[in-house]
Amino acid sequence: MISPDQYPAFSKNLLSWFSSNKRALPWREDYAPYRVWVSEIMLQQTQMERGVAYFHRWMQALPDVTAVAEAHEDTLLKLWEGLGYYSRVRNLHKAAKIIAAEHDGVFPEAHADIRALPGIGDYTAGAIASIAFNQDVICVDANVERVFSRIFDIDTPVKQKHNMAFIRETVAAMLPSGHAREFNQAIMELGALVCSKKPHCHRCPLQTYCEAYHLGIPQERPVPTAKKGIQHIDVATGFLMHKGKIYIQKRPNFGVWAGFWELPGGSVEEGEAPEEAVVREFMEETEFPVKIEDKIIVVKHGYTTYRVTMHCYFLTFTGEHTPEPVLHAATAYQWVNMDELDTVTLPAGHRKLLDHLQNDMRLKPLLENS
Repeated sequence: MISPDQYPAFSKNLLSWFSSNKRALPWREDYAPYRVWVSEIMLQQTQMERGVAYFHRWMQALPDVTAVAEAHEDTLLKLWEGLGYYSRVRNLHKAAKIIAAEHDGVFPEAHADIRALPGIGDYTAGAIASIAFNQDVICVDANVERVFSRIFDIDTPVKQKHNMAFIRETVAAMLPSGHAREFNQAIMELGALVCSKKPHCHRCPLQTYCEAYHLGIPQERPVPTAKKGIQHIDVATGFLMHKGKIYIQKRPNFGVWAGFWELPGGSVEEGEAPEEAVVREFMEETEFPVKIEDKIIVVKHGYTTYRVTMHCYFLTFTGEHTPEPVLHAATAYQWVNMDELDTVTLPAGHRKLLDHLQNDMRLKPLLENS
């Protein structure tokens, strides 16, 4: 097992590897604090390739902190649409307003000030302080946990408190003063490119120091925490048409999709058919009496701890009816053309539903005849 007197050589090998193998990422061009901050928030729960594409689009629209602070939340949600975990972008908006008001629009440099911003925890604060400002602060993410669980052959769940404390203490002991920017990125890069879930040990610059490699069990580390069961939910929703337009409504300003636009609908209750549920949900949410003209599609969508099966229907009014709803589950509503749906922010499941529908040739005559 690696000993403390080997830490300098360990760090030297790691930094040398990073210098030759690091990816060309847009925020690495100048390590501007604003760009590093946005990248760190975006890459939480997001794959790198997807994150980079969103990063470029974001920077083109919002080049600095002040632009974010002054932007309408709907603009930010639309730029973020598809990344999920929307509390991230809402906290980013709150933080930008604080930076604009309390720091004259300049991203704060002090670690304590960074940590105090909304949406920034220990890891993100450490990442920004070290990567943007090269401060001697550690940052430990899942990649770092995986690397060190193999280096030291940690044979209990890596997320246990004593294991996390050990990893943090060890990373801090290894960090070479004045090189935090490179060192922290190097460990994370190694975890992403080499010491990944399926390790590529033959390419690893730290092979000599790795206990799991010498035991022939790197694929068995890290030991995972027991997973919670996945909940399965059936949801009924529908396209209510009136004079060639589609009804959508805006969610209240709380919950996961606060402020998003959506099609009315909800969970199918026990003993209830999806067809019954969609009619009931429209009445409960809008007081619209509707009838089903056709079942359009069933779409499945996965979230972190649950899986949703969405049953979607084409709906019309049951006779003459005013297109003015009584809102019980929304703060606003619109009647929009299909093309206009591209301009509003929708939950991921509803966006997936629309992607299917826009290619469904049955929808055109339904829209024309409603």
